[in-house]
Amino acid sequence: QVQLVESGGGLVQAGGSLRLSCTASGRTFSDYSLGWFRLAPGKEREFVAAISGSGGTRRYADSVEGRFTISRDNVKKTVHLTMDSLKVEDTAVYYCAARSKTTSRFWREYDYWGQGTQVTVSS
Repeated sequence: QVQLVESGGGLVQAGGSLRLSCTASGRTFSDYSLGWFRLAPGKEREFVAAISGSGGTRRYADSVEGRFTISRDNVKKTVHLTMDSLKVEDTAVYYCAARSKTTSRFWREYDYWGQGTQVTVSS
């Protein structure tokens, strides 16, 4: 079992930055790929970014490529999502997720989820 807790969401103006964190407890953190997904009202859950257990592989959605950065600290059992140049359309609840295999863009392939943290970007 892996428990995930997100933090760092909030209200920010367009063009601003936020850093989300997801802290894990449970089994060996480095055995898991971590992903960030988001869910906006009226939309389907959307892949944002993912990182492999070692941190050597990172994937991003086209919509956030160049603006968001995913990173992890396996000693602190934490994964971060640094979001720069935020846009109104980035407004959503952001979820951290973990899976014991390679990175994936598909939310159904993740086994463990956090409770989510709200990010609101105002114009």
